[in-house]
Amino acid sequence: MWVCELNFDCYQDIELADAEPAIRQFIDALRYNGQILGREFPTSMHQGWLSARVVCPEKDSLHPRYHSRQVELAIEQLHRAGLTSPKVQFRGQDLNSDTTDHCDQRRWQLLYTTYLHSCSPLRCGDHFTPVPLYRIPPVANGDSKQILKWQEDWEACDQLQMNGSILEHGAVTELSEPDSRLSRRGRDLAKRIEYLTEVPTFYYLYRVGGDSLEAELNRTCPGCGEDWRLAEPVHEIFDFVCEPCRLVSNLSWDFKN
Repeated sequence: MWVCELNFDCYQDIELADAEPAIRQFIDALRYNGQILGREFPTSMHQGWLSARVVCPEKDSLHPRYHSRQVELAIEQLHRAGLTSPKVQFRGQDLNSDTTDHCDQRRWQLLYTTYLHSCSPLRCGDHFTPVPLYRIPPVANGDSKQILKWQEDWEACDQLQMNGSILEHGAVTELSEPDSRLSRRGRDLAKRIEYLTEVPTFYYLYRVGGDSLEAELNRTCPGCGEDWRLAEPVHEIFDFVCEPCRLVSNLSWDFKN
């Protein structure tokens, strides 16, 4: 992934009260289209121009060919506020980020995230690398906002259960039960993504706790009740896969080596 700077020149006298919301709207549109990652974008003022630092999945992520209609409208708003379209300066690769997936055709993919990740939650099944969301058709209203809002909720629950101080049990239920509100949203999104991309798309169910290792090894799919244990784990995480239910899960972290 790449660290970039977006530089906005002022081509007329402008008020900060007009420039700030226009830039914020543009940044939000890029984020909901998957062209930039994360939720914090430091923006600074200079003499005659403004600058924002962002992280992109690929070096060409900000090319206009990937713009959604919302991004195009936000650019028009920049112009009305007296700002030019941003000039992009590359600062180098982000050493702390995942490597972006470059498959031309994925055999399968999955929705997976953790509270530590800011990358795309759509992962290539073979390489476990994040797939830029602008490379798939928009799931609703012209962009991927619904996917990112689901990701935020999943990561918030994950953070709560990792902290273990408040709302831990409720958070674990949302992450691990296939019929929780969070899982239903995620599974619906996975179905929509599969329909749009024509690539089998699985949903990850988090698993922790359990009575014993033996009980965990004999756990059946919570969707259909069939055997779904793999002979060997996939990506050292997923010990269970059910193709009909499009679910993947791990051996309980309490018993996993």
